Amino acid sequence: MILSRSMALPGACRSSFKSPLVRSFRIQTRLASTAISPVELHFDKVVPPDGNETDKPLVILHGLFGMKRNWGSLSKAFVKDLGRPVYALDLRNHGTSPHAKPHTYEAMAADVLHFFQTHKLSNISLLGHSMGGKVAMTVALSPELPSNLLSHLIVADIAPSRGALSDEFTGYIHAMQKIDSSNVKTRQEADRLLKPYEQDPMTRAFLLLNLEHPTAHHHHPLKFRIPIGLLGEAIPEIGGFPWAPGERMFEGPTLFIKGRKSKYINRHNIDTAKAFFPKMVLEELDAGHWVHSERPNEFKALVTNFIKSH
Repeated sequence: MILSRSMALPGACRSSFKSPLVRSFRIQTRLASTAISPVELHFDKVVPPDGNETDKPLVILHGLFGMKRNWGSLSKAFVKDLGRPVYALDLRNHGTSPHAKPHTYEAMAADVLHFFQTHKLSNISLLGHSMGGKVAMTVALSPELPSNLLSHLIVADIAPSRGALSDEFTGYIHAMQKIDSSNVKTRQEADRLLKPYEQDPMTRAFLLLNLEHPTAHHHHPLKFRIPIGLLGEAIPEIGGFPWAPGERMFEGPTLFIKGRKSKYINRHNIDTAKAFFPKMVLEELDAGHWVHSERPNEFKALVTNFIKSH
């Protein structure tokens, strides 16, 4: 059974997680200075036949410009193979979740930790792709993570490294702003404006999923539901990572899945990943950056086998 839930945003909802006694004054000061107020994330939930909604869930985090609906088919497949609940989240400023500053990994991790607590989840397996993979790693390394809450960490085609994003992402922002200001009324018009910035039709279709859905009585120009300007400002932050090797460590079972044709995980940053996640396992699939959509069956098998064997 798949359930979709859309939750209202409280004005200034703060997580009530107990601060670990070992949290340093430096961390307290950093969190206070950024004034992070977790938002209520929207989600899709698939429940196994036994009705379990809270124990041993798989929680999935999408990448930049993605959304929970991208993971619908795999979520159902994971429930069938694992027999446990699956939650696919919309991160802040994505899908139907609230728009909020700052769009940082610390803020997105705070949202996810708040989600864990709000829904009383336990023994969590956390899976993230690309930007969502960095969010998942930030959660795993967070001083706010309660001990023994996270059972598995799975990271799809991204490393905990720092570096500028490629120019194509800035191009996507410019294209979306152009579409928003051009008052287009069909997706075909939007696709024509996007094509000079991205030749691959599958990638264009993925980006255009962020347009508001037209209805039978919709005669207004199509607009993007995501805050394009805010995400554009956050591009440098999205290329970063909150910590340097040696500052934090997660010693739980960790799986990295690399696309063989992708350069996001490479010989220059594998040692960095090992410094943060000493028990990591690295697997490869014959795919590009979109490992889960290009090789869904193989990707599902890697994830389910890893969770079952650890």
